[in-house]
Amino acid sequence: MIKSLLGGCLAVFLAFPLTGSAAAEHNAAAPQDSGYERVTPPQPVSDPSKIEVIEFFWYGCPHCFHFEPDLNAWLKKKPANVNFIRQPAVFNEHWAAHAKAFYTAEALGVLDKMHGDFYDAVQNKKRTLESEDDLADFFAEHGVDKNEFHKAYRSFSVDARTRQAEALGPRYGITGTPSLVINGKYRVSGSTAKSFTNMLDVTDTLIKQESQKAKK
Repeated sequence: MIKSLLGGCLAVFLAFPLTGSAAAEHNAAAPQDSGYERVTPPQPVSDPSKIEVIEFFWYGCPHCFHFEPDLNAWLKKKPANVNFIRQPAVFNEHWAAHAKAFYTAEALGVLDKMHGDFYDAVQNKKRTLESEDDLADFFAEHGVDKNEFHKAYRSFSVDARTRQAEALGPRYGITGTPSLVINGKYRVSGSTAKSFTNMLDVTDTLIKQESQKAKK
């Protein structure tokens, strides 16, 4: 398992990395060795009464797969005031296919029992799970009626959420996965924190910081 110095699944499909002034504008200044970057401009949160943590991920990313056990352990002990959101990242049609599967599972109420199995199927069993027919078979293996799957998969709401996901990455300055965004203000990734453990440690520090601000 890759535990340190991970670069994450970079969105190399977007062409070339940002350089020069463009990179400076994209990655707003943060204290040196802080383990995070600032999101500029800060993004609104879904529930202002809580501290929001968003995980940007892709089922096809081996780093996300290896991060999952650490993340799940963290979720079991996260502060009560944290609103955690899993967010599929979308950089091309391959990522979009998995995002659509995610939203279909969510719409059918089977996401919790399928999320880990989807990772396992893609990463360990080497199933692409991108076509509608392949996904219908996978959902059927988890007790979902194929007609119900196709209805949800082709629904307006699933299509709309998948399209919306394409715009979220750029809004938060996401260029690779896994990445965490804390309260719409701070971005933590393998390239900033250098290890899975430190990603979560930095996240905990930022949660405490935002919680203290909320009390003032």
